[in-house]
Amino acid sequence: MPTIVHGFDWPERLVVGTVGRPGERAFYLQARDGRRVTSVALEKEQSAVLADKVAELLDEVATVDDNRFSVPTSAPTELRDALPLDQPVEPEFRAGALSLGFDPATAQVVIEAYPIEEELEIVTETDEDGDEVESVVEIPEPAEVFQVKIPVGSARAFVERTREVVAAGRRPDDA
Repeated sequence: MPTIVHGFDWPERLVVGTVGRPGERAFYLQARDGRRVTSVALEKEQSAVLADKVAELLDEVATVDDNRFSVPTSAPTELRDALPLDQPVEPEFRAGALSLGFDPATAQVVIEAYPIEEELEIVTETDEDGDEVESVVEIPEPAEVFQVKIPVGSARAFVERTREVVAAGRRPDDA
């Protein structure tokens, strides 16, 4: 069965947002292009790590010798997005894995989310030293993938917003 790709090459919007009260919030990665809106459920920790890794990627791209990409150090004001998630929020799946890349042909950050896979075949083998090692025998083709490509300025805005959303939870004395 072919993989369903929820793809956005130049979305109007890509944000991490939440639904619910602090302490009970559900996190979502959401893209919009025209009337098409796609959401994927995330964990708070996944959201925070994604923001950190996108920031690291942008910083790395900015330091490449003979860099032809103009990577901003902060989000351009016109790209900042403080609006809530588009409603209704109906996630396609819960993300089990995220991947990150950079497309130099278009100067875009590529973010992919894959659903939680529960059908991994794991075997335990003994290595040359006699230690038991677990390994995945076969990773099944994912049923679907959420793939978004955004320019570097939008990626900086995504990082800033995501960090604000993650930090907006419970105060430390409420935890």
